[in-house]
Amino acid sequence: MVQVISAQNSTWQGTVTWADGRKKMPFRSALELIRLIDSTLNGCTEKEAEVDQAE
Repeated sequence: MVQVISAQNSTWQGTVTWADGRKKMPFRSALELIRLIDSTLNGCTEKEAEVDQAE
């Protein structure tokens, strides 16, 4: 589930909650949201997703 909390600087900020409800991660831009979704679909771990976001 994607919850968009605000839209500033021409992009979205909000949270992503996985369907099983175990994980909830914030995102600060639409690009971060896409990366979170992509990392989940590719089966990468949460730690790897955090490293990808930092780059």
